[in-house]
Amino acid sequence: MHTVAILALDGTVAFDMATPIEVFGRVRLPDGRRPYRVRVCGMQPHVPTETFIIEAPWGLDALADADTIIVPGCSEDAGQPAPQALEALRGAAARGARIASICGGAFTLAATGLLDGLGATTHWIAAELLATLFPKVDVRPDVLYVDNGQLLTSAGAAAGLDLCLHMVRHDLGSAVAADAARLSVMPLEREGGQAQFIVHPQPPLPSGSALEPVMAWIEDYLGQHLTLAAMAGRCGMSERTFSRRFREQTGTTPMQWLLRARVRRAQYLLENSDYPIERIAEQAGFGSATAFRERFKRVTGTTPQGYRAAFRSRI
Repeated sequence: MHTVAILALDGTVAFDMATPIEVFGRVRLPDGRRPYRVRVCGMQPHVPTETFIIEAPWGLDALADADTIIVPGCSEDAGQPAPQALEALRGAAARGARIASICGGAFTLAATGLLDGLGATTHWIAAELLATLFPKVDVRPDVLYVDNGQLLTSAGAAAGLDLCLHMVRHDLGSAVAADAARLSVMPLEREGGQAQFIVHPQPPLPSGSALEPVMAWIEDYLGQHLTLAAMAGRCGMSERTFSRRFREQTGTTPMQWLLRARVRRAQYLLENSDYPIERIAEQAGFGSATAFRERFKRVTGTTPQGYRAAFRSRI
């Protein structure tokens, strides 16, 4: 089980604190197991925020064996982070723990020196101050989050949700992350300053739609050569009528829907198998590895190899 430690310091912003608890605490694997163990850590068992008191059952020593550490933001009058907390973060980084900040938590992370020479972000209101106080940090105010691998930072509190879902997707794949996003009533991908390699779920059909059987048939035969004429014929419609009704009920064309279904199949195989690109291209219905690479990159913004490296399940 992967341990997520959330560092609560005096003056911690409540919403920043709640975000990782909400996301990581709700994640479930397909068999119902919880992949994450969430711990709230602090320098004392009762940590004041700007609105209430946080119970922190674990001390700073819990950071020593955490796989991921989340650093929430603190209020402006919280003062400088305690040296003991900074040292605990440095020690965790030295042994390879993943450390992520939400919103103003970037100031705490920057104070450790770990972000020197790296890209980072924070709330746009505070971006200029972060750059002034820590000139060795490459502050990027126009992105939702920055992923440096071991060290990650997010912009405002809402971007903290994006970052947490990004880490879940990195650990467990897009299907598990999509479920976590739905539980948080949050899209897995938002428009923002950086690409996020994910395909939106297909829009649901109205209950009882005459298109349901043909769409199930398409999913069963994605690896075959499927034409618009074959799909329309499956419904007993002309191509024109089928295309019109399909767009009315899904908001997209049959061939665009087919492409995204094939990309979703390819994503699953990239995340959950060791199959070579050629075999995935065949099973997902792209015909050739060349066509697969071109169409996959057009939809996701990355190559199949890049997607596999980023989102292969690691837990």
